[in-house]
Parts: sequence; C-alpha cells; structure tokens
Amino acid sequence: MDDFTELCVEMLSPLGPVRVRRMFGGQGFYVDGLFMALIDGGQLFLKADDLTRQHFVAAGCPPFTYPTKDGERMVMSYYRPPEDALESPPLMLPWARLAFEAALRAANAKAKKAPAAVAKRAARSASEKPAAKKPVAKKAAPRAR
Repeated sequence: MDDFTELCVEMLSPLGPVRVRRMFGGQGFYVDGLFMALIDGGQLFLKADDLTRQHFVAAGCPPFTYPTKDGERMVMSYYRPPEDALESPPLMLPWARLAFEAALRAANAKAKKAPAAVAKRAARSASEKPAAKKPVAKKAAPRAR
C-alpha cells in the first residue's frame, strides 16, 4: 500500500475498520462493507448524494469525473474533501461521516429495491410456460442368466 493510501485509511478509520480494494485503476474504500470513497489519480474522493452534495459544493470541493469513449466528461457523486481535511482525522471526520451516511442510504435504497426485483422476476418466471421436458430413456435392467 502506498503512503497516500495509508494516509487515507488513517483518515477514514475513526468510522471503523477500513478495507481497500483495487478498482478501475484506482482503489475503493469500504467501511462496514459500504463503498464510501475512492482514490483516482492520487486524489481521495468521498461519496455524496442528494442530502450531502451541497456540503461538498459549498466547500468548493471538486467532483470526481472521468472521460467517456466519446470524449465527454462523466461526473460522479464523489467529491474531494477540503485540502485541510487530509491533515488530521478530526478534520476529516465530518466529511467521512457525510460519505458514510450517503453510502448507508444507497445500500438501504438498494436493499428496498431488491425484494421488489425478486418478486417481479418470480412473477415473470411463473407466467412463462415451462420448457417441455424430454422423457428420460430408461436402461433395461440386465437379465439374470
């Protein structure tokens, strides 16, 4: 693990144990199994949502962007924390909490959708006709001599 990744783990660890996984040429950070931050291009980005985005924008934090195949820039819901937040865990904690809360809301929303998706899939399967089964050929039992 490089020095910057270790620093980011230290900054996020007040929330709980931090797990780092390689992804998309960068690294993803998980706390309690929730994906809440990433490093790309040597920069840390924290997860944001409709409830937390305004905090990052008001602090002048730039969003995570990447180029698409057609040359456009795709903007994601991850923002760099303020520069001074990387100086100590107490300064990072409020920003890390915002990211963790956004990750928790995203996981809860996904969990609520999951039962509906399973029910929809089950209903669709029930309405489809099952494939006709071919009869299984039975082998003749060997004759006793």
